[in-house]
Amino acid sequence: MIFAAGLGTRLYPLTKDKPKALVEISGKTLLERCIEKLIKAGCKKIVINVHYFGEKIKYFIEKNNFSAEIILSEEETLLDTGGGLKAAKKYFSLKENILIHNVDIISEIDPLLMQDKLNNSNALAILAVSKRLSSRQLLFNQENLLSGWQNTQTKEEIITRENQILTPLAFSGVHIIRPEVLELMPKEEKFSIINHYLQLSRNNNLLAFKHENLLWYDLGKYEQIAEIEQQLIQNCI
Repeated sequence: MIFAAGLGTRLYPLTKDKPKALVEISGKTLLERCIEKLIKAGCKKIVINVHYFGEKIKYFIEKNNFSAEIILSEEETLLDTGGGLKAAKKYFSLKENILIHNVDIISEIDPLLMQDKLNNSNALAILAVSKRLSSRQLLFNQENLLSGWQNTQTKEEIITRENQILTPLAFSGVHIIRPEVLELMPKEEKFSIINHYLQLSRNNNLLAFKHENLLWYDLGKYEQIAEIEQQLIQNCI
């Protein structure tokens, strides 16, 4: 699944007349880059949640001949990441793991390696993370299991596993879940997937996938585009 329903306010004015997913970087839209990555990882069916200028994403999909079944999960109102996943539940088989990827993330993270690590564990999910500056950090214990969250600016903290030595790591917008995660979702229609993961981590294992030595870019702000484009060219991504 590709999360692509956001308003893209950080990329304004590029998102004045199109969704963030259709912003181009180095001659290719973020959505096309993401779809190609998921197809390369073996995805035969891709669900994309849409809201802001959703009709333009629909047109883009229709005019491109991608080698995967692509389904749009349309949101009348923004449901946040957890709510967006929950609303798309009907499109999944519930027999296979689900790869979830933010549309504005470009990286060398290998979903197949993440899948192998998840399958060789008893974890419900695996989250790509790395040690980098971020105001919001996930906390992992010595077994690389999700154990909490902190906001370094407000000093707010949530601890889900007590008496642990915890390491702060930033979430990288790529994660794989087992189907059980969908069955355990809250009753609310709108909620954060990270909050759901934190709640699950009290009684279940959610695993870290550290990617310290891999290239990773978050197309966060309009001012960053030129720099990121140059880095993509240099690294042939």
